[in-house]
Amino acid sequence: MAERDQASGQLAALPWRLSHRVLAVNVIVLLVLALALLFLDSFRNQLRDEREAQTRDAVKLAAAALPALRQGQVPAYLAMVGRATESRYRYYRPDGSLAFDSWSVTGPTYRLRDPATQRWTKHVSRALDRGFNTVVGERSLPDFAEPPADRAQAWPEARAALRTGTTQGMVRNAPDMTPVLSAAAPVAGRNVLLVTANDRNFTRTVRSERRKLALGLLAAAILSLLLSLFLARTIARPLRRLALSAHRVRLGRAREVKVPRFARRRDEIGLLARAVSDMTQALRQRIDNIEAFAADVTHELKNPLASLRSAVDALERIDDPKLRGQLLDVVRQDVARLDRLIGDIGEAARTDAELARASFEPVDLGDLVGQLCAAWEERRLTGDVRIAFARPRAASAIVLAEPNRLARAIDNLVDNAISFSPPGGLVEVAVARVGDKVRIRIDDEGPGVPAHVREAIFNRFVSVRPESDDFGRHSGLGLAIARAIVKGHDGEIDVADRDDAPSGARFTICLPAAEPAGDGA
Repeated sequence: MAERDQASGQLAALPWRLSHRVLAVNVIVLLVLALALLFLDSFRNQLRDEREAQTRDAVKLAAAALPALRQGQVPAYLAMVGRATESRYRYYRPDGSLAFDSWSVTGPTYRLRDPATQRWTKHVSRALDRGFNTVVGERSLPDFAEPPADRAQAWPEARAALRTGTTQGMVRNAPDMTPVLSAAAPVAGRNVLLVTANDRNFTRTVRSERRKLALGLLAAAILSLLLSLFLARTIARPLRRLALSAHRVRLGRAREVKVPRFARRRDEIGLLARAVSDMTQALRQRIDNIEAFAADVTHELKNPLASLRSAVDALERIDDPKLRGQLLDVVRQDVARLDRLIGDIGEAARTDAELARASFEPVDLGDLVGQLCAAWEERRLTGDVRIAFARPRAASAIVLAEPNRLARAIDNLVDNAISFSPPGGLVEVAVARVGDKVRIRIDDEGPGVPAHVREAIFNRFVSVRPESDDFGRHSGLGLAIARAIVKGHDGEIDVADRDDAPSGARFTICLPAAEPAGDGA
């Protein structure tokens, strides 16, 4: 649970996650595209509104000037204005008939292009125009066509101008999709003036802006490609290296497989690489420990088995009852030693696995150690060795632990202290809260532990005892089991000489303290 919370905290603290990078690439491209479409649509609409307003203003001014002209000056004036603005002016009588057409004097001032006669590039441009209109949801414009009978009633804007008495305008599409702007203004006496113009500059301007935006989009696409390559380099390639390393670890052909750690990376891949590297090292260490443990077990089992085999073989050749009794005592001792050795081996093998699956809970070490000391007194296994327990203040020595496992570690240390104590000796056990730690101290009055073997005695099958000590009683696994259990509780264990007695060893366990339940910790 603690490791999972730590990993979650590390993920939450990452400054630049992979999801941020992927999201940034997608958002940049979409944002550039959206901005380009919005800009071009807004620019086109604004330009069209300006051109419509200019057309309406032009016909309105021309209509206002007509009443001040003599009858013979109207054609010349409209021809001059039409030539200057590249427009076509038509003047209709009250009955709707055409009174004057500026093209009859100036000739055509604009020409509607037939798409069939244009180059293929124009077809591409028109296809792009239609695609853009579809994307932005632009309403389709009506097609422009000259009426069969050129009368005022054939033009909707002329009818609207006569009906409302105001200037009216329309925009239509020429065959080549260039806009045809038209506007009509009423003239005194129910006459009406109509102007039409094919504004090709409008289309050229919009397409020019579109080309600029296309270049911008091309730059954005190149940027997106570079970012994609960057993501491939920073995501796909490191993951591939990790996958290859994991594959080599799985095959197990190489003794040492170097897993990249990517120490400079502060994202999920860096965290994953370091986690995989640490996991590989822990797995390699676990395998080494298992191999060493198997070798030690084989070695330790050979000695009692060899002694047992020799004793059994000798029993067949010896008839002396006294000697046979001695050999049977040897057999019993070897069997007892094997039984204890196998039991301790099984305990040592289960310790790590059980601690990995254990559910920790608040444990009051004052109560736990007190129960253990009372149990030693009740079992009467101490001989004439006395046990003194210094109980801590109530609820002051609480730790998070698996009580059965932790009790086994303390029990092993007490058993070790009793086994080294002289007859009539005293084993002192004390529990106390020291800062943010809870310390368990176990003192004996034995010979102590030499400085050069203080670390070695916590290894498996290491026992520093006199040769005259009880044969087969100690397997050399008790202290190793105790250290494994303490390490599994994030604690520390060590041994030193006593500083308050002439001789004796002091074993100390330090565990992280926990607040008592109900304190809001």
